[in-house]
Amino acid sequence: TCLPPQAQGAKMLSLSRSRVLTAAASRVAAAHAASSSRALSAGPSSEAMKAVWEAGRKARESGRLLAALPLEDRNKALERVAQSLESSQDAIQKANAVDCEKASKPEANVAPALQARLKFGGAKLRDTIQGVRDLQKLEDPINQVQLHRQLDEGLTMKRVTVPLGVLGIIFEARPDAAVQIAGLSIKSGNGVLLKCGREAVESCKAIVEAIKEGLKGSKASPDVVALLTSREETAEMMKLKQYVDLIIPRGSNEFVQYVMQNTEIPVLGHADGVCHIFVDKEADLAKAVEITTDAKIQYPSACNAVETLLVDTTVASKLLPTFAERAQKEGIELRVCGESAKVLGGGYAAATEEDWATEYCDKILSVKVVKDMSDAMQHINTFGSRHTDCIVTENEATARTFQSQVDAAGVYWNCSTRFADGFRYGFGAEVGISTSMMPPRGPVGLEGLVTYRYMMSGNGHVVHTYAGDSAKPFNHKDLPK
Repeated sequence: TCLPPQAQGAKMLSLSRSRVLTAAASRVAAAHAASSSRALSAGPSSEAMKAVWEAGRKARESGRLLAALPLEDRNKALERVAQSLESSQDAIQKANAVDCEKASKPEANVAPALQARLKFGGAKLRDTIQGVRDLQKLEDPINQVQLHRQLDEGLTMKRVTVPLGVLGIIFEARPDAAVQIAGLSIKSGNGVLLKCGREAVESCKAIVEAIKEGLKGSKASPDVVALLTSREETAEMMKLKQYVDLIIPRGSNEFVQYVMQNTEIPVLGHADGVCHIFVDKEADLAKAVEITTDAKIQYPSACNAVETLLVDTTVASKLLPTFAERAQKEGIELRVCGESAKVLGGGYAAATEEDWATEYCDKILSVKVVKDMSDAMQHINTFGSRHTDCIVTENEATARTFQSQVDAAGVYWNCSTRFADGFRYGFGAEVGISTSMMPPRGPVGLEGLVTYRYMMSGNGHVVHTYAGDSAKPFNHKDLPK
């Protein structure tokens, strides 16, 4: 066909552009294929790290089988775990004694508050085992139909909750956390790789051994739970993107950032707990003293313990002397701003800029006098970690304003920040507390360990029927779940 010059030019330009686009697409596809090939063919960084990859592979395979088990079988697995932990109490407490003895030595450089967190036995161990049993009473987090919709006659769609897959949880030296995280993972149908703090290695070895022994007597594989004990294994776990679906690092902001920058696996950060209590000018001061004291001393090393007390200047002269007296009685060290020092006099350490952003994990509390609630909220949104913050006031409108404008996962009114906990929220337990703006946020329990899947059912339906000039319309009718 003979085309005019303009048309020939247009055709040549179109062909040239097509070739460029095709070549570009080919390069992108090739690069993607090469990247995928590298990811899938990548292996252990050393012979010593083969066990980490094998643990990830086994957790993936056994996790899929766990997810297919009915709720009754997963609950029976949890009961077997509880029974095994009970029968292993002596071994767990002996292992914990070894950890505690090592941590108590000066050369270990472990703070007293962290040593207290490390201790695991007696009532604490019994309560943790009971927590595993309490999980059995909770609703099944998977196989829940969130949406059931008919698109057309005989063509239906469901959105159903499913496990995330395999979790990589890096947690501090808290033996009870190993039990809670493993229990939540089993209930939600997820495999899990646990990495404990170095101070709790012996305790966690005994705990995971008991958990695996319990799972042997159930329909769930012991391979759904594995323990990592070294930094090298942690670094290797961060490479397992074909096996691990989510990493949850519990620790400082610096550590969470390190993990995010050194893995291609999605990360849900459990960062610092720089929590605040603001005492408003219309606060019940006796209530403020009790709330602040509880939030500081009930468990000083917890991430939901209060670290900074903000006091409206209107009530500072009345509240601070009373609270300082209570703090001295409870062994709380106060670090105060200039205005606070004017009210309290000498004898107190001066708070620095660093104090406002510090999670002490100890009986230390920084204190600052602020002009008003706006000043308090500005301080919290500047120095806080988006964990949990509280206002003490008798004015509901003031409280609601505070709750709507403070940027944190938990914003409380007239109650201790220590309530920020998965067990206290009725979640059974938690794998961590997310300070991210994206969900899940706050204490991450069972609901935070699942995602969803769209399931379509038809009878030979094809999209062609619903496209073009004579397209058949969808009816989009919601059905009972």
